[in-house]
Amino acid sequence: MKDIEQTLGNAQLEVLQYVAENHPITVGRVAEHFAEHSGKARTTILTVMEKLREKGFLTRKKKSGVYEYSPTMSASDIVSSVVARFVEETLGGSISPFISYLANSSGLTDAELKQLRRIAKNLNEKNGKDQ
Repeated sequence: MKDIEQTLGNAQLEVLQYVAENHPITVGRVAEHFAEHSGKARTTILTVMEKLREKGFLTRKKKSGVYEYSPTMSASDIVSSVVARFVEETLGGSISPFISYLANSSGLTDAELKQLRRIAKNLNEKNGKDQ
């Protein structure tokens, strides 16, 4: 996995995540999305996407005279890197504040609670601990 945590700024991460969720995609389609949601100009998006390509996070192929971009890593790997960055930069490397937040949150769905239980069970099994 590329070192997203140290290499990309927030705008680049946002664009990379969007491309990963919607690829293959043109600059025009990405620009439309970001113009609507954050007011970023097409030229800004083009610059960000080309920087991502130069850094090896995106590839492009010409199709019918237009470049289509795709990520070089999966959307789940990108999300994992974003979470790792958040834990390191915002939580000082500790997941305890996040776990505490989840424990006190009333906004979790039944499906999310079930998934958290499954994750906790897998962690316990992985560490050889009883539930």
